[in-house]
Amino acid sequence: MNCKEGTQIIVDQMTDVLGKLDAGAYAQPLQLFNGSTIGQHFRHIIDFYGCLARGLNEGRIDYARRERDKRIETNPAYASEMLLAYTGEIKHCDESEEVQILADFSADLNAERPVVKSTLARELMYAYDHAVHHLAMIKMGLKTLNANIELQDELGVAPSTLKYWKEGGGTEELKI
Repeated sequence: MNCKEGTQIIVDQMTDVLGKLDAGAYAQPLQLFNGSTIGQHFRHIIDFYGCLARGLNEGRIDYARRERDKRIETNPAYASEMLLAYTGEIKHCDESEEVQILADFSADLNAERPVVKSTLARELMYAYDHAVHHLAMIKMGLKTLNANIELQDELGVAPSTLKYWKEGGGTEELKI
């Protein structure tokens, strides 16, 4: 499996969940999230794919310059549409393509931001891992809402953890 195929797996998981959510639950502030919403977590994930798609066109990826489109936070159908649009742009690119990443390590507005070399494959891995992390939180949020939505057991769980569980491990790990 390559990184684009891995991306398709996580996109399928996200669009599955987005297709099951109504706008009310999606945009409801949750105490668990300090007042943030499930929609804001999805928007955050989708922003990273947007930065990646735009950065490939511009020759430099800057994850700090996210669009933060409020419609993605409040409308699950629109969120799914934007996720598919961004990842659709990436599908036609070569994974070995070299990219520049504008790094961001400080909240200081005047801090220097170094440029780091990477590849599309590595950035797809980064976006995948980032999405898994936020999907775990989304899953907790949905359980807090008692949303009665059928979720895949794999949602928000890293492949290495899934393999560990299949090998008989995992009794001491928290399954979310």
